[in-house]
Amino acid sequence: MHLVHYVPILTTIFSIYFLREIGSHYIQKPKALYLFWWSVGVLTFGLGTLAESINTLYGWNEANFRYWYIVGALLGGYPLAQGTIYLLLKKKTAHILMALVVTTVVVASVFVILSPIDYSAAADGRLSGKALQWQWVRMFSPFINTFSFIFLFGGTVYSAMQYRKLTHSDKRFLGNIFIAVGALLPGIGGTFTRFGHVEVLYITELIGLVSIYMGYKVIKKDPTVSIHSLQTEPVKH
Repeated sequence: MHLVHYVPILTTIFSIYFLREIGSHYIQKPKALYLFWWSVGVLTFGLGTLAESINTLYGWNEANFRYWYIVGALLGGYPLAQGTIYLLLKKKTAHILMALVVTTVVVASVFVILSPIDYSAAADGRLSGKALQWQWVRMFSPFINTFSFIFLFGGTVYSAMQYRKLTHSDKRFLGNIFIAVGALLPGIGGTFTRFGHVEVLYITELIGLVSIYMGYKVIKKDPTVSIHSLQTEPVKH
């Protein structure tokens, strides 16, 4: 087994570190739903790479495969995107979009659990949706992932452009660029996975999460006022 297959272990460990920091931030601002969803996003990111780590250490098994497909292929970057939605859009709109996507994820997850397994498609030991006999179930993930990409990548690029217009917000501009890059990379890796190159996903997941963390840190430390009113709410001490 190639060393790249052990990369998800590093990503999982880093996600724990990241979750501890952003989770503490949410505890200080418990009404900030965008922080709640970002925390959930880091958690699900880590749960996905945990499944990949289990596959590397113990080999392919059906339970871990189904778990991986739900937290990785279906959920993916959605919780992070939902956090951005709560930051950028009206709360009522964010609630409606959340209900729509969460319902879709739940329905798709039920089908993933019920689908028979094509064990011949998993003979190489790699995690791939090809192992689902109900291949139509895989049609859910492009919808969810495209939705997530539009709001996570698009939302951060939009914020970056807004900060670019302000001469005193270079750090917030840079932070949003880091997050946008971090949002883009796992999607690229996921595309390679559909063609059997899961190793690309392992690398892009780690770099992507580190990039998102760097963007988060840059923005958090920047003393200038955010253009988003929700980020200017006082921190609970």
